[in-house]
Amino acid sequence: MAVCDPAELRTLFLFEKLGDEQLGWLCAEGEVITVEPGVLYTEGERARCFYVLVEGAVTLSRRVGDTDVETQRADRPGVYAGAFQAHLGDRVPQVYNNTLTVTTPSRFYVLEAGKLATFMWEWFPMATHMLEGLFFGMRNTHTAVAQRERLLALGSLSAGLTHELNNPAAAAVRATGALRERITAMRQKLRLIAQGPYDRATLEALIRLQEDAVEHAAKAPVLSPIEAGDKEDAVADWLEERGIGSSWDIAPTFVAAGLDPRWLDRVATTIQAAGAPASGSTLEGAIRWLNYTIETEQLMTEIEDSTTRVSTLVGAAKQYSQLDRAPNRVVDVHELLDSTLTMLEGKIGTGIAVVKDYDRTLPPVPVYAAELNQVWTNLIDNAVSAMAGEGTLTVRTSADGDRLLVEIGDTGPGIAEDIRTRIFDPFFTTKPVGEGTGLGLDISWRIVVNKHHGDLRMTSEPGDTRFQVRLPWSAEAGEA
Repeated sequence: MAVCDPAELRTLFLFEKLGDEQLGWLCAEGEVITVEPGVLYTEGERARCFYVLVEGAVTLSRRVGDTDVETQRADRPGVYAGAFQAHLGDRVPQVYNNTLTVTTPSRFYVLEAGKLATFMWEWFPMATHMLEGLFFGMRNTHTAVAQRERLLALGSLSAGLTHELNNPAAAAVRATGALRERITAMRQKLRLIAQGPYDRATLEALIRLQEDAVEHAAKAPVLSPIEAGDKEDAVADWLEERGIGSSWDIAPTFVAAGLDPRWLDRVATTIQAAGAPASGSTLEGAIRWLNYTIETEQLMTEIEDSTTRVSTLVGAAKQYSQLDRAPNRVVDVHELLDSTLTMLEGKIGTGIAVVKDYDRTLPPVPVYAAELNQVWTNLIDNAVSAMAGEGTLTVRTSADGDRLLVEIGDTGPGIAEDIRTRIFDPFFTTKPVGEGTGLGLDISWRIVVNKHHGDLRMTSEPGDTRFQVRLPWSAEAGEA
């Protein structure tokens, strides 16, 4: 340890305006040390000392994912690092926010963190109060705006979810009303059939045809408009030849169920076996009864699809919000991605194709699920906005060494070269006024990097912009 000389401290720009008494206090409470090349302190350690470079050279670096990124290189006497927020006390985490590496034999003035706080409050109370107010004012502002960002996202998701729920709910209500009408008509036709010239064997044959029609309807292939039109014409011709009216209304139902004129011939043959002609009111009654049967099955399928859609949306909302889950748990990241895509389905629209390139063999990872869903929301929302309603959204997962990689890609115009270094800055946005707060990527960065000890990066060129999130496989790996 070298002798602390107040005159030498005065040569440093940080101390040049201090008085003799102040410099004397610093020398009495602090010390000057010589340090050989190497790491002086590491990011994340408890901040115990305040360091001022007297002579030599240093570098400062931050941990980004699994890489140390150099943020500053300095050899100017007077540059400082370490516990420079000691005056804020326990209201902020007192840890080093970077790693200080000495690159040549250097000398430092060193003051313990507690003594620095005492020096600041005793000698510069007004300035310290102002710095304190500035720090906490900015933090409170950031918190308030971040909360608004989350509320705006929640409002957008809620509006989209309401719209998405309304469509299948309305479809289920409509189908239920139509189903009631069809069942009433089918009961009437069944009564007429029971009064007709059918013996037990013929009625059993008609019931078998009804069951066969239901099976065909469940397995019916999806036809193109041209294929469906041709088949409907053939069925309509068959009906008209036998004097059955409204063939244009009945034919689409039979075609949608995968039934053709050959199947209808079986109905006519069954009717003839009962002693009735293969045309006329008896055959028409049987055909309409079968038509109502098929329509009933189709309506029940529509109701089932609609209620399943409602259940899926509610499940996605529950998964997205994680309201009934622990804040930190081991999850399959694909479940989180799927729930977010479902929640944003209305906003994505029909003009954007969604490609899911998932590696389903990936193991689950420990995450704060609700907060990670906010990251997916921000990244997907930005991608959708960039494509302006038309393009391809790609969500890809894979293993990347000791990390899980989630990549959100879009085919938009790309991010201009001159703003790429600013996209993660708080309050920076390229969206029109009122459409963005500029905190989406900043919040995403904090969630991924600070909370999950992961990495968030971006690559962009016209037609191919990708945001890459890398997450550690285990909590221990993230802490390391």
